[in-house]
Amino acid sequence: MGELLVKNKELVVPGQQVAKGMDNLPGKGTYRNGDFIIASKLGLISVDGRAIKIISMSGRYLPKAGDTIIGKVVDITMSGWRVEINSAYTSMLTLKDASSDFIARNADLTKYFALGDYLVAKIVNVTSQKLIDVTTKGPGLRKLPRGRIVKVNCNKVPRIIGKQGSMVTMIKDATGCRITVGQNGLIWLEGEPEKEILAVNTIKMIESQSHVPGLTDKIKVFLEKSTKTKLSNGTKVVKGE
Repeated sequence: MGELLVKNKELVVPGQQVAKGMDNLPGKGTYRNGDFIIASKLGLISVDGRAIKIISMSGRYLPKAGDTIIGKVVDITMSGWRVEINSAYTSMLTLKDASSDFIARNADLTKYFALGDYLVAKIVNVTSQKLIDVTTKGPGLRKLPRGRIVKVNCNKVPRIIGKQGSMVTMIKDATGCRITVGQNGLIWLEGEPEKEILAVNTIKMIESQSHVPGLTDKIKVFLEKSTKTKLSNGTKVVKGE
């Protein structure tokens, strides 16, 4: 009979035994050694059915096709825009992937995206040489208006989003901020100045305490105390005195 030797969301270190027996399967960040599943890196245990994987606590963003990311335009070329995506590699947004409009090659490309602009894009291709193509054609993909950019550990993004978006929805409802989370660890938000600060502080709290059990309840209490607003399941329900 198999036995899980650690709790779900528990912090483990490389070489630590996390499960015994054949009931569980080694996933990302783990490997099997005889009757045991062993952690191969530092991170949080995540149990998904029979599979056991480890969510990294650190490391730069590794681009993969299908990810929705936030990037910054750092160069404009004849064929499009070079976009920095919080990775060791930059990406390219070509004319055909920037707009459904026909863009002539001699057009003023700053009318679409200027240097320093932030945008929400989707990664469409990553080659073996780490050449990355992105697109801004699709639902929710766009140039971002003025706002605040927050950088977090990309491995903490799932915790910041929460199950089915529950955590980020709770922050939006409590602060009234518009928030877009990129899978590459960049977050855009916009709202009233003091509410922006509260949203940033909340995001940073989640990032630093992502391994803490009961974090959702802790964040809920923090937001209720900060806004004097009662929240229920991430939804604002009543204003306090």
